[in-house]
Amino acid sequence: MYLCPSFKHAKHDLMTWWESILLGLIQGITEFLPVSSSGHLVLAQHFLGLDAADSDVLFEVMVHFGTIMSILWVYRSRILNLVQGFVQSAIHPTDWEKAYKSEEHFRMGIHILITMIPTFTVYAIWGGAIEAAFSSPRLAAGMLLVTGVLLILTRLVKAPTGAVTAPKSFVIGCAQAFAMIPGISRSGSTICAALYQGVDPEKAADFSFLMLIPVVIGATVFKIADAFSAAAVADWAILLLGTLIAFVSGIAAIRLVLDFVRRGRLQYFAFYCFLVGGLGLALL
Repeated sequence: MYLCPSFKHAKHDLMTWWESILLGLIQGITEFLPVSSSGHLVLAQHFLGLDAADSDVLFEVMVHFGTIMSILWVYRSRILNLVQGFVQSAIHPTDWEKAYKSEEHFRMGIHILITMIPTFTVYAIWGGAIEAAFSSPRLAAGMLLVTGVLLILTRLVKAPTGAVTAPKSFVIGCAQAFAMIPGISRSGSTICAALYQGVDPEKAADFSFLMLIPVVIGATVFKIADAFSAAAVADWAILLLGTLIAFVSGIAAIRLVLDFVRRGRLQYFAFYCFLVGGLGLALL
């Protein structure tokens, strides 16, 4: 998810190469696979002896930048057309109703904006409690089981072919807000919410990834001030390595999820969530 703890090894102040590679890989893969990046990072923090620390918030910002670049790379043509089409229609407020009905890019932009309403509302009200939840590995492990249930229930959805609409967008946004809890997969919950409402699987996955862009950018900007306060002691080679790992693994993860969604095999990730969540609860 787009909210996650920063990390510092309990025995030293600066992140090591292997920690940068590991956490960049975890972030890049699990940000897009429906298995919860926040849950994995919280469990990694516990089992690898990593402590949350404000001094490493710069690493968090950098790996999130890597995942943003993953989406921009995979969807680069579509995003360019989306932005151009939305801006061209948005500058004519008197034609918004007509543009919403006839212009696909403007309609998509409106739907993405709608998803942000519940997301930012929930964070504004319960942000402190949400961030405090990242200190509980048992909660993260338990919520991975919930994610597994959400995924396996997609088997009950029979060949959805519908499109994303404004009301459906709001529900998907609520699912994204729910995924602020560590262990609840953002991509998993949003794709499932779309499928449950009869949205075509490929459209559901595309919308899930595209709607992540403004949220991650917003969360990253929110952390920028803290990140620059830590920049003086940063090892930029290690930071850039983690960012690159997150970028490359993120591209692979997006393509893997799209393939699984197209084939109607999203529920396979449920068994992994059950395994990791169950082991986490057993070992904690």
